[in-house]
Amino acid sequence: MTDDAPTHEAPAIFNSKTRPQSADDEISNFGKVNYLEVTRHQHDQRLDNFLLNRLKGLPKSHIYKMIRSDEVRVNNKRCKAHDRLQREDVVRIAPVELATREKPIISAEFAKSLLARVVYEDEGLIVLNKPFGIAVHGGSGLDFGVIEAMREVTGKKYLELIHRIDKDTSGLLMISKKRSTLKVLQQHLVDKTIQKHYLCLAKGQPALNEQRINAPLLRYTLASGERRVKVDAQDLQAKESQTDIIVHERFMINGQPVSLIEAKPLTGRTHQIRVHLAHIGHAILGDDKYNVHDKSGVHRLCLHAWRLDIPGYDAITAPLPDDMADWLPETAKLPE
Repeated sequence: MTDDAPTHEAPAIFNSKTRPQSADDEISNFGKVNYLEVTRHQHDQRLDNFLLNRLKGLPKSHIYKMIRSDEVRVNNKRCKAHDRLQREDVVRIAPVELATREKPIISAEFAKSLLARVVYEDEGLIVLNKPFGIAVHGGSGLDFGVIEAMREVTGKKYLELIHRIDKDTSGLLMISKKRSTLKVLQQHLVDKTIQKHYLCLAKGQPALNEQRINAPLLRYTLASGERRVKVDAQDLQAKESQTDIIVHERFMINGQPVSLIEAKPLTGRTHQIRVHLAHIGHAILGDDKYNVHDKSGVHRLCLHAWRLDIPGYDAITAPLPDDMADWLPETAKLPE
């Protein structure tokens, strides 16, 4: 559906005091019944995803319970989590106990620096060169992440993450400005027709210049609640995972052998590149999860989302950040 596609008529279920608000606007009071009118930005979105985006901080299980308990209705009718919303549908949400977050306070300096990191923009897509150490979204004790900051500094009502990268990974992050762009690019990700390229500094020097790492990955949780990933060929829950790597440079850092490696994940698993490289004995420098005995002296995760190959777009790249590039020898040649 295009942005100009016709809409259908929602039932008249309101009086003058209960007109719905646009679903593009944030809910200001979760303690009352809220009526949200679906716009073109949410057209064809699943109901559960719609609610997850608007009731941030509420557990998924609670949202599904609300739907089952008839605390959520669409056009005054019972609904299911997988129902697709249509433009001008009205979603009724019963009162929920959810703290209203104050808008993040974004300093002018940070806003300027973030906008300066936009490496590509068109009518539907922003690609940002995310700095190391900043999460892509708020939560888990963080007031805001990149997406909240970008919404605030651009003043745009609709900005959504197309994918995620780890807080400690720098580099290219895709953000949609239109629902249609979000759907197209997320489908490309599902179809594996977008190729991501990462550059990293890894300990040791692989014998082969090129190789494919084919090792199934299993997610698990530590006693502390922190999530981890490991290679596990025996567990049936482990997911097939492949990463292609190319060694571009071999050199030394503080007396330790190191390599500049380009990694191309063929699957999109959590921590995939980090775990695969650690699995073959070449963990990424500065990785406090999978390289705990790192002796290089590097103080950041040396993993950078460097290039995106997207169907219909020219290649989009983000230069290696200085805090990684400064470790390279002067003669080093970066991939083009």
